[in-house]
Amino acid sequence: MTPQKRLLDLVSALFLLIVLSPLILGVALAILIQDGRPVLYLSERMKSPTEPFRLFKFRTMTVSGADSGVSGGDKSRRITPIGRFLRAKRLDELPQLFNVLKGDLSFVGPRPPLRMYVERFPEIYAEVLSCRPGITGLATLVYHRHEARILEDCATSAETDAAYSRRCVPQKARLDMIYARRQSVCFDLRLMFATVFRRISLHRGRSRGA
Repeated sequence: MTPQKRLLDLVSALFLLIVLSPLILGVALAILIQDGRPVLYLSERMKSPTEPFRLFKFRTMTVSGADSGVSGGDKSRRITPIGRFLRAKRLDELPQLFNVLKGDLSFVGPRPPLRMYVERFPEIYAEVLSCRPGITGLATLVYHRHEARILEDCATSAETDAAYSRRCVPQKARLDMIYARRQSVCFDLRLMFATVFRRISLHRGRSRGA
């Protein structure tokens, strides 16, 4: 990570934490009142082929000791009412601002993968994780909704794992490698603004359809 990219991450994360602190506290309180503890969900992810870290998210599912793998249709029954709202608005990812401050994440980069996929596809992730993982990125913008449609039809954890491995990992990796070749602060800013505009347009679309 270049010093310029790290500076952009730090300034952006601090600014957003200050501006969004009432929202972050409000969401945490709502989860605590409605669903109880824990408020946060901590997931082991990889920031390099050999370095794990704990990804912070607001908890959106009922607690299960057997939880593992990516989320698909097999886990849909565990999503809480408030969790469904948070996921639709992507508010469950607000705590990842603290991951950015810690240096585990950048604002822009490939989504941080689970260890099981890094170990299963070492050649792919050796290249993908040459960039610091991010909250948003080219693959997130282009492929996230398509990935969600693929996985929501999976009825078991085995189906979810097979669909993600076969259909999602290769497609996302191609986009992540394009980002790696074009990476710059200007490109990061374009992707950050594109993410914001997409969220605004989706919100307006849903409001008109309501």
